Amino acid sequence: MFRQAGGGPDSGRLAAVKLGGSTGAPAVPAPATRSISDLSCVRVYGAAGAGACLTVERGAVAQTYLMLLDGHLKRTQLFPVDGTPSRTQISADGRMVSWTTFIAGETYTNKAMATRTGIFDRKTGRMWRDLEKFKLYRDGTWVTARDLNYWGVTFTRDDDRFYATARTGTTTYLVEGKASTRTMKSLRTNVECPSLSPDGTRLAFKKATGDPARPWRLHILDLATMRETPLAETNSVDDQAAWIDDKTVAYGRIRGSTTDIWSVPADGSGTPRLLLENAFSPAAIH
Repeated sequence: MFRQAGGGPDSGRLAAVKLGGSTGAPAVPAPATRSISDLSCVRVYGAAGAGACLTVERGAVAQTYLMLLDGHLKRTQLFPVDGTPSRTQISADGRMVSWTTFIAGETYTNKAMATRTGIFDRKTGRMWRDLEKFKLYRDGTWVTARDLNYWGVTFTRDDDRFYATARTGTTTYLVEGKASTRTMKSLRTNVECPSLSPDGTRLAFKKATGDPARPWRLHILDLATMRETPLAETNSVDDQAAWIDDKTVAYGRIRGSTTDIWSVPADGSGTPRLLLENAFSPAAIH
């Protein structure tokens, strides 16, 4: 599943293509026949027969919606959310959905940007519209900074715990949270847009480099050892990477006025491989 890019009448539509290859070496067989839906999405994600589409209705005032989908891409629920679409993810079993929007600014390099991140439980119908209402602890102390922002949620398999990015001042943090207790704790700095591996042992994330020409580089964090591994993709990637399998992550990479989906081994080896031209926001549905 992905968002069609590249201009033309289908640009911005939710689309899908059959993925071939093997574990660690995914490929799109040629010729790649894309199934293009009639749904317009800025960001998409799918898992376990459930889909999420952040869409914008244009009018006198633009309104963003979180659209939830079934396995046939039929709308099941629709919620208005504030801001401009940025990120969305779904837990591995399809139960938990997250979204992030920009309330101010439209890039993570903007020091004045502000985000809004929420979580929805499809099983119970409970919604947490703003993670800023949760309590964040750093080294056991409640963080009360007024400039806290959160983005890029990724869920564990227990459908309660999650990882996300927090920022206060100019510092970003990897945080681990629990929806049931509305609490989070910081784990380390300089981790953005985490994405949990299918086996639950690693996080793919983008790390700030300090280089304005290439602001971020994709890394893997081993949760048992907290060891970081830079991936072979050396281009700057501003995306929440998606795991294709336990050995491969995929992400969007800008090319001129469009975006392509690339993949790279999750152990730091190999080289990046082009998966799909004119595509963005990948999600592998098994």
